[in-house]
Amino acid sequence: MTADAPFQPETPALVLDEAVALANIARFQAHCDRLGLKSRPHIKTHKLPRFAKAQIEAGARGITCQKIGEAEVMADAGIDDILITFNILGESKLARLKALAGRIARLAVVADSETTVDGLAAAFADGAATLHVMVECDTGAGRCGVQTPAEAADLAARIAAAPGLVFAGLMTYPAPGKAGNVERFMGEALGLLGARGIDCPEISSGGSPDMWHAGEAEGGSRNLVTEYRAGTYIYNDRSLVERGACALDDCALTVHATVVSRPTPTRAVLDAGSKALSSDLLGLTGHGTVIGHPDAQIAALSEEHAVVEIPAGSLAVGDRVRIVPNHCCVVTNLFDRAWLLGADGGVQEIDIAARGRMT
Repeated sequence: MTADAPFQPETPALVLDEAVALANIARFQAHCDRLGLKSRPHIKTHKLPRFAKAQIEAGARGITCQKIGEAEVMADAGIDDILITFNILGESKLARLKALAGRIARLAVVADSETTVDGLAAAFADGAATLHVMVECDTGAGRCGVQTPAEAADLAARIAAAPGLVFAGLMTYPAPGKAGNVERFMGEALGLLGARGIDCPEISSGGSPDMWHAGEAEGGSRNLVTEYRAGTYIYNDRSLVERGACALDDCALTVHATVVSRPTPTRAVLDAGSKALSSDLLGLTGHGTVIGHPDAQIAALSEEHAVVEIPAGSLAVGDRVRIVPNHCCVVTNLFDRAWLLGADGGVQEIDIAARGRMT
């Protein structure tokens, strides 16, 4: 492609705007710095070592991964402070975890059961490597996590007593808008830990929907959270735009698609279906925002088609469109490669390094 040639990748294509992503990184890091809050961004959104390094260079204290495979990719790239926010079980995964711990400066995981803790303890009992373990707490999201502060304190004590393990604090992924639940749960848990003489080094919360209120308790005062894990903020997506967490211009990830059919005056069909946009609705109507066409609604998806309801005459067969998807984290994992529009004006195709690393 020559310098003055239009950028028209084969579609559907995943396109990343580096300048926008870097601006998003800087903006959220500045927010955390103002609050004295440690940022540990979740790389499941971008799955790219280059962006993980950019987040650390901006001031993040390390990164968050969801699976060992993602963490292995990041460690291979030289990142040496990693938290895996998942219960790790099974002999083969524990062996991989121990190998990973032996080659980076600090590895942490979470646990919400005695079974998980005992498996970790057995794997690390020889002291060849140290594993930091946080207790995962359910503060209202209804997913993983111990259900009460008393359970959190009991599990923390079990971790603290295990050879090879270090109790690293409490971790939660709260329901959006429920910071008060986190404050109440963690406040009670801290009291119980203190009564047992157990220090809690960190209270880690997360979620991009509430990122601009990270560190705030109800009423606006500073809360008990010391570390925040946001992921989506680096790219942003339609769900965050609709929540008011960002503007459309803050969205660094788009899917480029082509109109392949115009079967009726008010229907257009694109070549990007659920395998490019994902089927996630996240409570929204439609499957993404078509940039420059505010009256267009992506009404339905099949695997390779998007059906767009649109006013007559606004798009023709062969026209190209850019879509901000509902949920960018899933979309990243649907593509092997992406087009990076560099902050320096260059364009290159890059591998999504941790794409598909789900074990």
